[in-house]
Amino acid sequence: MGDKAGYMEIDEKVNRELLEFLDSSPTSFHAVANMKAMLEQAGFKRLLEGQAWTLEGGAGYYVTRNDSALIAFRIPDREFTGFQIMASHSDSPALKIKDNAEIEVEKRYVKLNVERYGGLLCAPWMDRPLSVAGRVVVRTGNGVATRLVNVDRDLLIIPGLAIHMNRKANEGYEFNMQKDMLPLFCGGAAEGGFLKLIAEEAGVEEKDILDTDLFLYNRMRGTVLGLDGEFIAAPRLDDLQCGFASLKGFLAAKPGHSAAVHCVLDNEEVGSGTKQGAESTFLRDVLHRVNRAMGRSEEEYLMALASSFMVSADNAHSIHPNHPDKADPTNRPFMNGGIVIKYSANQKYTTDAISGALFKALCQRVNVPYQVFFNRSDMLGGSTLGNISSSQVALNTVDIGLPQLAMHSCYETAGSKDTAYLVRVAKELYSSSVCGNGDGEYRLVWPEGQRE
Repeated sequence: MGDKAGYMEIDEKVNRELLEFLDSSPTSFHAVANMKAMLEQAGFKRLLEGQAWTLEGGAGYYVTRNDSALIAFRIPDREFTGFQIMASHSDSPALKIKDNAEIEVEKRYVKLNVERYGGLLCAPWMDRPLSVAGRVVVRTGNGVATRLVNVDRDLLIIPGLAIHMNRKANEGYEFNMQKDMLPLFCGGAAEGGFLKLIAEEAGVEEKDILDTDLFLYNRMRGTVLGLDGEFIAAPRLDDLQCGFASLKGFLAAKPGHSAAVHCVLDNEEVGSGTKQGAESTFLRDVLHRVNRAMGRSEEEYLMALASSFMVSADNAHSIHPNHPDKADPTNRPFMNGGIVIKYSANQKYTTDAISGALFKALCQRVNVPYQVFFNRSDMLGGSTLGNISSSQVALNTVDIGLPQLAMHSCYETAGSKDTAYLVRVAKELYSSSVCGNGDGEYRLVWPEGQRE
């Protein structure tokens, strides 16, 4: 299918909206807040996990957990046969700020104490303007409440060491997280300046801040580049590019016989083992509650799972122009070549022949090209949320992603056609149903009036 990659013109509107979304989503908390705003603008109603759910057929709802994971769903106005799910993740590798962050250096500088979050590439964080965003938890008259903060200005920098002081810097360097990666905050000895700044940004008194989840983020905005604008570069493409495309397709779809589910989980970059991660009960809880609120039995829930389909959407590696040897010799995805379907014999990716074939059929229906990814047989690859979530919700799942370069850098590169490809396939997924009962045969079904 890769030979059809040039059929679609670059969708400038989709790319512009994606870059605006990325620029306004410096942390998972902000990404979820932005998705909530898009859903509410489209008429979706908010649900709370701590309250009873009353649901109506034909309506759309969303629920969040930890302010960093979100599940939205639209229930058909008829008896539904299953769930059509696309799952992505909201987090990206970063540097997280520790408590009591200020470290004074010889009464002339103040730097901040940070720790690694996820498997980040260290070098790209050096020598560029950074800032701080996240959430603070503050004391209220009734308990505690959260506030989102984003210090929206160039604030910090992690200065590299001059080559004169490290002559072997270009021969390979092992970064020490406690020594090399601490950002410079200010000159002089402005003790307490950081917490004061955060309190001002949150609109609260310093004494009322009880705790924080704050991260450094790259201040460089996303952009389109290449001779013909064929590439995009931005922070957090992995995995907000997939999360954004999923939501766009979800909002544009007209669900048929299945409930459409847009799922964004947190903490994939650190193993997913949190209450808001893929290993949690979040997705399972939501699907169970939807089933129960619609007056359906546990037997009907299990039957629905047999006719459900999940797309685990997490970006994939493109062939690198300087290191083409790092890729598998016969499966070689490129940016702008279409959506990448990921396979792994050891089940790091959940794709099998059934789920791969169903996804290919969706792509073919809307003339979207697809590619195949395998790791080199002598190299270990990463895993994603698909195989982890299967321990909670067992259904046919395919692992896919959009091809990119410099994964886990603080500034990544992808193709300018590929986001629109995924939006089209997501729309088709959410408009369809998978009919199957576990006997090895499955059908993709669309409501009457939609083309076959």
